Amino acid sequence: MKLAHALLHALSDYGAREIFGIPGDFALPFFKEIEASNILPLYTLSHEPGVGFAADAAARFHTSLGVAAVTYGAGALNMVNAVATAYAEKSPLVVISGAPGAREGAMGLGLHHQVKHLDSQRLVYNEITSAQAVLDDPTRAPAEIARVLTAARETSRPVYIELPRDMVAAEADAVPAFQPTPEVPEAAAACAAEVMARLQRAEVPALLLGVELRRYGLEAKVEELARRLAIPTANTFMARGILAGADVPLIGTYLGLAGEEGVRSVIEGSDALLMLGVILCDTNFGTSQRQIDLRNAIHAFDRDVRFAHHVYGNVSLAALVDALLDVAEPLGRGAAPEPKAPARGLVADDAPITPDDVTRAVNDLFSREGRMPIASDMGDCLFTAMDMVLTELVAPGYYATMGSGVPMGLGLQAATGRRPLILVGDGAFQMTGWELGNCRRYGWTPIVLVFNNTAWGMLKAFQADTAYNDLDDWRFADIAAGLGGRGRRVTTRAELAEALAAAVADTSTFQLIEIMLPRDALSATLRRFTSAIKQKSVLKDG
Repeated sequence: MKLAHALLHALSDYGAREIFGIPGDFALPFFKEIEASNILPLYTLSHEPGVGFAADAAARFHTSLGVAAVTYGAGALNMVNAVATAYAEKSPLVVISGAPGAREGAMGLGLHHQVKHLDSQRLVYNEITSAQAVLDDPTRAPAEIARVLTAARETSRPVYIELPRDMVAAEADAVPAFQPTPEVPEAAAACAAEVMARLQRAEVPALLLGVELRRYGLEAKVEELARRLAIPTANTFMARGILAGADVPLIGTYLGLAGEEGVRSVIEGSDALLMLGVILCDTNFGTSQRQIDLRNAIHAFDRDVRFAHHVYGNVSLAALVDALLDVAEPLGRGAAPEPKAPARGLVADDAPITPDDVTRAVNDLFSREGRMPIASDMGDCLFTAMDMVLTELVAPGYYATMGSGVPMGLGLQAATGRRPLILVGDGAFQMTGWELGNCRRYGWTPIVLVFNNTAWGMLKAFQADTAYNDLDDWRFADIAAGLGGRGRRVTTRAELAEALAAAVADTSTFQLIEIMLPRDALSATLRRFTSAIKQKSVLKDG
């Protein structure tokens, strides 16, 4: 078969369900085969960062491979930031880049889109992917594809495949089926036994859930584990949407100094904190991990399980969870505060809107109409989401890039068929909001809430006395019709409530609600977050 078909069948067999991309000259032969073969559906967007973010969101929701296809140089290098986000946040994104053919590379001339050397692009991607392959030999290509796609599934991180355009139609064998790396059951069993012994000795054991559980499709098993252990359970900032709809009562989301006091006291006061799939980063730990004594923690992440002074290597999170389910028993210890009830009951009056009003309005909407999955950009819109009813959520919680919200929402709807709620600030919307113009072609109908405070609001929260964080008023609602959607600008709480009700009732196209906010209006969570950072800065300087 054609090498391109072997690659497309392998992507499907290894778990991919669609491809997002932008064509370019070095990728045109491959794109033609994508469309003609119809092995996987193709969605083209407008800018390569949006392609990467959309494919990343699809990977997160599928708990399987997302695919981004672009051209060489100007395309792939334009997507680096989105791929870096996927790498930092452990999302199995497959990057497929067209490339010059062998004869073109041997001409001795600099080729368009070439930076320094022909392999400069691959060297850049070496830093932000867990495996790479250049398919320049049809006889070796099937094994190389299998190696790289296996790495994507097992590391849950991006991988890079370069397909020279003169190799697309080359004859190649089928790609070998996925063969997972064998587990060592004895190691997982020994590790689980030690974990349970630590939890049984503890006076205040607790469970902290991280994003790897979602990446490896372990939520149902961890729900059962939490039920059996019967100890206080929380999720992290990055794993906010985990166990949405489960019957395990989470005490809340741990945000360190930026979070609720009851959740903090349980997690930071635990003498045996089992952290499953948690990325150790400042956003997950409320600007610092020092509030948690890692000597009392058990940390399962990246195929290692770390105790205070020793490590079980090459024990996957899936193997550990299975082994824990074999030995778990109710502990019934540890104070479990009642989770904070989501704020509801928006007062629909003529008062100006604050981010906390948006929280109430969305929670009221979810109570009436059912929960929607959320794609959030970085900034106060994401901190506002922390106080919304627990639902599925994708967001760049660690890497904290701007511009991901809208394309992630589009990728979410393409991947699931479900209508998403997109939360995005005006600064981030300026970057990638125009991807909404692709909704009409594919029948996507997201509800987009633009938090417009005419500023880079989160930066303004740290530097209130600056002018360079201020933005002009772009009147985004007026632009929606030209992009094929419907827009409405709201300035009062009554207008917000009315606009949300109208948006959810109209499923014919995307709905954009431009929410005008005072520049100094912050969500309660962001106020705590900025206060914690400022307090730490004062203590450090002092």
